[in-house]
Amino acid sequence: MSGGLDSSVAAIMLREQGYDLVGITMKTWEYAPGDTPEKETGCCSLDSINDARQLAVNMGFPHYVLDIRKEFKEYIISDFIDQYLKGRTPNPCVLCNTHIKWGALLKRADQLDCQYIATGHYAQVREEKGRFLLSKGVDQDKDQSYVLWGLPQEFLKRTLFPLGGHTKSEIRELARQAGFHHIAGKRESYEICFIPDNDYRGFLKKQVPGLESNPGEGNFVDKDGNVLGKHKGYPFYTIGQRKGLNVAVGEPLYVSKIIPETNTIVLGRREDTFSNYFSVTGFNCIKFNALPEKLEAIVKIRYKDPGHPATVMNHAAADAVEVKLHEEVSAVTPGQSAVFYDGNDVIGGGFIDSPGFTLP
Repeated sequence: MSGGLDSSVAAIMLREQGYDLVGITMKTWEYAPGDTPEKETGCCSLDSINDARQLAVNMGFPHYVLDIRKEFKEYIISDFIDQYLKGRTPNPCVLCNTHIKWGALLKRADQLDCQYIATGHYAQVREEKGRFLLSKGVDQDKDQSYVLWGLPQEFLKRTLFPLGGHTKSEIRELARQAGFHHIAGKRESYEICFIPDNDYRGFLKKQVPGLESNPGEGNFVDKDGNVLGKHKGYPFYTIGQRKGLNVAVGEPLYVSKIIPETNTIVLGRREDTFSNYFSVTGFNCIKFNALPEKLEAIVKIRYKDPGHPATVMNHAAADAVEVKLHEEVSAVTPGQSAVFYDGNDVIGGGFIDSPGFTLP
């Protein structure tokens, strides 16, 4: 329970369905002075924790705060920093869902003798022939199946998604009908929970002393190696970035490649960011016992991506999955997730490993 609308309504719905509930709020991050606005926001703020506790008190079920700041920093924050230092763009929500929210929560559920865990994610899970399948939420605009591809079968087996069959507007109305008008009026947060101001560059500077001088300035170059200007250090840039480059050549330029070894960033026109081929590592197969050697799927390469038809090739012996898109797409970004769909069902997903490039 984050104290927000979705997890709160999930609790309300489950209580109405007759479940015995235990509320858990995870404290994952400690804001340092100056990190947040005057009034703290986000899932780890004191206000949010108090809102979650108050709802539990009002509904008559126990509530606990689970302090996992140490694990969160060691696993999620460390990986976040490490990925940027490798010239990649991390996806912390995927790791957090798999290893923190589900992994840590299930351990606590076992201690409390709870059969299931439930969250406020907009997704659905069902059982077919002994296998537990993950699919999109009914509200396509709010669907969160993309960030849940890392959940193994043993996690999905014990997961409930009460909101999966509803739209966001229906969830707000359910909160109002239940008398929780304060919760119904809460705004949504789109930032990474530990970067509430959405300034990941400032966060990296605070977490890695000396980052501005090491690696320090480097060259912006074009695809032929011609120097176009200076940048502030490769960790502060992402594939597809256009704003904040401060390079004037008479036309918009985009980051098309990051080369950490030489602290070099390649810039190009928008068409230079397009590609139709990339590889994926760390693949977790959900729909099948094992990913077939070859199949057709819809692939999403970022959260709000509409998805693209692709041929997926599984090289099990090499522990690699190759993706050949049927059309070129912009900004295939190493470190981000590639999630494969069969209709509304999630086939599985993994991390984009290689920079995208074009095959004939």
